[in-house]
This record gives sequence, structure tokens and C-alpha cells, in this order.
Amino acid sequence: MPTLHLYLLRQTLATCLLTVATFTLVLLLGNVLKDVFDLIAVGALTMGSAAKAIGLLLPFALSFALPIGMLTASLLVFSRLSVDQELTAIRAGGISLLAAVSPVLMLAVVLTGVSATLNMVVAPRCRVAFNELRDTLARRNPTAFIGEGRYVSSGSHTIYAQEVKGNLLKDVLIYSTTNLVVDGVTNRVRDLDAWAPTAELVFGSNGFPESLLLHNVQGLKLTGNGWQSGFLEEHLVPIPGFKPSDRRKPKLSLMTYPQLREELEERRRDGAPVGPVLVHLHKQIAFAFACIAFPLVGIPLGIRVHRRETNIGVAIALVLLALYYSFVILGHAFETRAEYHPHLLFWIPNIGFQAIGMFLLWRANRG
Repeated sequence: MPTLHLYLLRQTLATCLLTVATFTLVLLLGNVLKDVFDLIAVGALTMGSAAKAIGLLLPFALSFALPIGMLTASLLVFSRLSVDQELTAIRAGGISLLAAVSPVLMLAVVLTGVSATLNMVVAPRCRVAFNELRDTLARRNPTAFIGEGRYVSSGSHTIYAQEVKGNLLKDVLIYSTTNLVVDGVTNRVRDLDAWAPTAELVFGSNGFPESLLLHNVQGLKLTGNGWQSGFLEEHLVPIPGFKPSDRRKPKLSLMTYPQLREELEERRRDGAPVGPVLVHLHKQIAFAFACIAFPLVGIPLGIRVHRRETNIGVAIALVLLALYYSFVILGHAFETRAEYHPHLLFWIPNIGFQAIGMFLLWRANRG
């Protein structure tokens, strides 16, 4: 029995680690690493600072990748065991399926604790530290966030500078968009297309750039009479993306579990809406328990699929993930509608997957 448990644990852990590494890389590249690479390209970030930034983003990606890794590993490993008749050999040796999979479920419990620590403490702190690092770079070299030869979105405006020297920009293109309602239908349309030979950053009292002052602007502006050409000696463009992080109270998505509890008590004392706080509180805990829910449903599904092809297991994993995260999206969509109790939506897939998984495991064990 110990040899069998060690074998199953080694197979599951190896597949889980590979899957977690793959999804972590995808999540990092797909979210914020692009910004890190852009800062390196314009010289605002050294390789050492870049490594620190990536390290601060890693826990956030891992908090999502761990449940995905356990789901994919349980599907692939037990599907292969079923195809190779290894499960039949295990049963022939007098070992029940529940006894055989117990080390995998114990691994899921351990990873639940790891995931809870990441979700509730480590990941929020690291994201706050990453934002502080970004703020430091904004103070040290603010124009690096604009860069030369890059289109940068700044709220409703998009800015392009051909040359950047210190706080001065040359040959600047700028355009903006606005919502235009026609016959009850809202469309996003461009309302400004302009050029300025020079521009400079305007700093606020906190030391952060808050706007871009364009000199000798000329171009086209959309008015009630259509496009009109014009000339302005100066034109001020706000830069909302440079707002510094609030060190006293980060936004809810960046709060740790203890901070969310304090925020919840404070809002209850003040009579403020508590729905958004409850949503983030329950989301942190529910994400951790996904490390148990996913393998519970993944093991019997892998056995029932009875296929060696890896793409089948990956396809099933993607379907289950889409189903799970659809409730997450719904929870956030209704976070301001307290009457719908949106925080409970995060528990529906967990409870559903665990109940279905235990039933399927029971049936597979009897079979």
C-alpha cells in the first residue's frame, strides 16, 4: 500500500507541478508582464528591479494556477491509469478506489492550505508592493511610462510621442474618444485628432505627473456641426493612470483577509454597503477550497473518460474551469446588489463539484 500511494502521489504531483508552471507563465504573460517588459525596453527598469516585479506578481498567478493544476493532474493521471488497466490491477489486489486515491486527496488538502495563504495574505500584499514599486518608478522617471514611439492609453486619450527627453516630449500625436448617443444607441467615436510639436508633464503636489500640457496644438475636433479644424496655444490632457496607490487603505481587491474583516466591521458600524467586501472575502476563501473541489470531480471523470489522449483531459478541464469561473464573474457582476447575496455564488461551484465528485467516486468504488 505505501508503494502504491507513493506512486500515485508522485504521478499526480509531477503532472500538477508541470501544469501549474505552464498556467502561471500564461497568467503572468497575459496580464502584467507586458508592462514590465515595456519598462525594461525604455530603460525605466533594471533587470534586478524587473526580477523583483516578476517575483511580486508570482503569488497572484499561483493562486489561480494551483486549483487548475490539481484539476488537470487528476484528470490526466487517472484517465491514463484507467486506460492502462492499472486501476483494475489495484482492485484485483484488494485495494478499494477510495483507499488508493487517499494520498491524492491529502495532497489536495495541503494545497488548499497553501492556496488559502496565497489568496488571503501573500498575493494581496505582493500586489500592493508591486504597485508601490510602480509608483516609485513613476516618480523617478515619469516619462518612461510614455516612452518613445509607443501609443499609450490615458483614460479617454491616446498619446504618441516621437521623442522623449526628461519631462519634455516632442512631436506628439493625441486623439480621444467619447460616447455618442444616436437614436438611443450609444457608440464610441473619436472626437479629437491633434498634433503638437512639444509637450511637458505637469506634476501634482504628491510628486506624480497628473497631466500633459501640449503647446501649439493643431488638429480636428468633433463638434455639433461636425469636424472643425483649430489651433490652441495650450491644451491640458489629464493622466489618470498616474494616480499613486493609497498606502492607508488599498482597494478591496488588494486587501488581505484581516484587512477585509476590518473593512467589513467598519462599514457595518457606519451603515455603509457591505456587499462588495463580502464578495472579496468569500472569493478568497472559496478559491482555496477549489483545490479540493477540482480533484474530487476530476478523479472520477478521468476514470470514466477512459482515454489516453491528453487533449481530451485538457478539454474537460477547460470546460469545468469555464463553468467554475462563470460563477466568479456573476459574483462580481452583482457585488453591489446585496439583495441577491452575490458572495454565496462563489460557493456554488465548490459545493456542486464536491457533491458530484463524491457521488461519482462512490459509484466508481462500488463498480
